[in-house]
Order: sequence, then structure tokens, then C-alpha cells
Amino acid sequence: MFFPPFLILFVFLFGFLLFFLFGLVKFGLFAVAFAKLGIPPDQLFSLLFLCIVGSMVNIPVKRVQLQEEPEVLEMVSFFGLRYRVPRWRRPREMVIAVNVGGAVIPTCISLYLLAHAPHPVRMLLAVAVVTYVVHRIARPVPGLGIATPMFIPPLVAALVALVINPHWAPPTAYVAGTLGTLIGADILNLDRIKELHAPVASIGGAGTFDGVFLTGILAVLLSW
Repeated sequence: MFFPPFLILFVFLFGFLLFFLFGLVKFGLFAVAFAKLGIPPDQLFSLLFLCIVGSMVNIPVKRVQLQEEPEVLEMVSFFGLRYRVPRWRRPREMVIAVNVGGAVIPTCISLYLLAHAPHPVRMLLAVAVVTYVVHRIARPVPGLGIATPMFIPPLVAALVALVINPHWAPPTAYVAGTLGTLIGADILNLDRIKELHAPVASIGGAGTFDGVFLTGILAVLLSW
């Protein structure tokens, strides 16, 4: 399933942000950050580009039948961002999907870092803390999904990483921020998806993609 999680204006803004980050890479800022994660700097731009492009790709995994006729929404606003709600393909049927840029790619990076972690137990503990905090602040937004304030997860992830695993804080912050956001916001709220009245409930998609994307970047920078 292909659809942008934001309005076209925000797609251009994220594209501008991508090239802005590319400029920072040239100055070595993000190259150093991702080097601490064990990711070669020459692969950084490709990963950022894939995350943004992948945010438009959703892999359907399940269909859920709704008992009531859902309210048709065209536009949803949350924390200053406006989202265009996908059209209903079939009446009273919600599709549960996994977002490539907001879930698949960050999860793969996190599992790679977790597999190479010198203290995986500390990293898992950090994930648990962020998961708890995000789950407490996550809210279902009709027509959109489970949403969280985008700056709280990276701040919590960076702080927890510095306290629990200071000698490997950047990778810990990335894993705790991305997995903690996905688990706390989306996975633990799967039983509430029928309350959303949305045609598609995308794990890591609109409502959490910006949080996951910024969490991964900001958590690393804040943990220097």
C-alpha cells in the first residue's frame, strides 16, 4: 500500500530536511553520530533517504472487520502536523499494516546494534523504560492512529541511555528510542485500533513515523 503519511507540503519539508542533513553530513556532524552507531558515514544518506521514502510504503499484515459504520475523515491535525487520511477501500474493514520507513528499517538497525551490544541487558532495560513512558503518553487519534509528542521519546531515550549505559550511550539511545516508541505507541495499543475509525492502522506510520525518525537522530545527538 502506497500513500504519503503527510500532506504534500510536509513531504517537501521532509525532503528539504533530508538535503539539509546531507549538508550536515558533509561537515561531519551526523557522520560522527552514526559512526558511534557502527554505521559507515557513506551509508548514512542512503539510510535517511530510505526512511523518508519508505514512510510512504505500508505492508498489509491483517484485516479487521468493524461493527459500526466509521466516520469518514479527510484531514487530521495533531501537534501542528496535518495528515491526509487514506480513503476507505472496503466499508467497515480496517487494514493493519507495517510502515517500511517508520518500522522495518529502524527495527533492522536496532536489532543489528542489539546483536553487537557489549551489554545487551542494559540496552533492553533502556527499551523497557522508554516503552513505559511512551505508552503512558500515547493517545489514539481518530483517523490517524496512535500518536505521541515527537520530542518526548528522544529526550527520554537519551537520558535513560546516559544513566543506564553511559559507555555505549549513542547506540543505546537509538535502540531504546526507536523500539521503545514502536512498542509503547503501536504494539501495546493494538487492542485499541478499532477506536481509531481509520481505514489503515500502520505500525510506524503516520502519527509515529516522525517520532521514530526524529527519535533515532536526536537520541544519538543528545547522548554525546
